[in-house]
Amino acid sequence: MWHELLVALALLMVIEGILPFLNPRGMRRMMQMAIELDDRSLRISGLVVMVLGVVLLYLVN
Repeated sequence: MWHELLVALALLMVIEGILPFLNPRGMRRMMQMAIELDDRSLRISGLVVMVLGVVLLYLVN
């Protein structure tokens, strides 16, 4: 179980690093847009991403 968790974490780090590596200016713009969001909108977008991740995990397994 720990092995799979570490593999998932490593893949997350690789995927998270792609955008700042390929387009740092776009990443800064995206972060600026996120800073300007109110807490409710940011929380809802985080919830949507989590739910989509759970659904994807369910479909893959």
